[in-house]
Amino acid sequence: MTHVLVIEDDPSIRASLVRSLTDRGHAVASAPTGLVGLQEALDTRPDLVLLDLGLPDLDGQSLLSMLRAVRQTPVIVVTARDDDTTVVKALDTGADDYVVKPFTMDQLEARMRAVLRRSDGAAPDDAVAVGDLVAEPAARRASLRGTELDLTRREFDLLVHLMRRPGEVVRKRDLLTEVWNLPYGGSERTVDVHLSWLRRKLGESAAHPVYLHSVRGVGVRLTAPEDGSRAAAGAGGAPTPA
Repeated sequence: MTHVLVIEDDPSIRASLVRSLTDRGHAVASAPTGLVGLQEALDTRPDLVLLDLGLPDLDGQSLLSMLRAVRQTPVIVVTARDDDTTVVKALDTGADDYVVKPFTMDQLEARMRAVLRRSDGAAPDDAVAVGDLVAEPAARRASLRGTELDLTRREFDLLVHLMRRPGEVVRKRDLLTEVWNLPYGGSERTVDVHLSWLRRKLGESAAHPVYLHSVRGVGVRLTAPEDGSRAAAGAGGAPTPA
């Protein structure tokens, strides 16, 4: 049985979600505000949180940041906001998936299963290295030539996913599925934006790649740089704009 916490201010939507999820065999708790939801998440440690962004006491994005500061509980944002900026911000803040209202319960439960599968089947904690780039999943730390990189949660997950497939061209659609848990949709622009941020932190750009190489119309490939490229990337120290 999955313990689900629903944080939703609209009483009719909240009651409908609680009833439908309960009928489907889940144990469900709910909260009408962000602060009550945060306390519930801390006290009961749910398996999954369904989070509305339009809360009366604080913005759902802020609540998501608070949750991520203390828990790695999977979070699915469930909201009427569907603009690309909001979606990207929520995913970058730490949401595991994003569902736009209105939706069917079959769709929502499929998303829940996908997120929980990823959570239950977490990647191995073994460190991985490609060239001078090293990632330690257990510590959630990555470094380049011995200098630790300041990566967001999503940037780190994206980097590790690519590092575990060195030399392989990974499609953006597969990245949306495996890193963002968006098997039923999602904008590839989300991947482009995070790759751009990641390139900056690696000191390279799309025009002058060192580790991250775009394959037009297909996806992206992470490879160890040639000695000359590695030396060039190490010179100067400042990141190159993407």
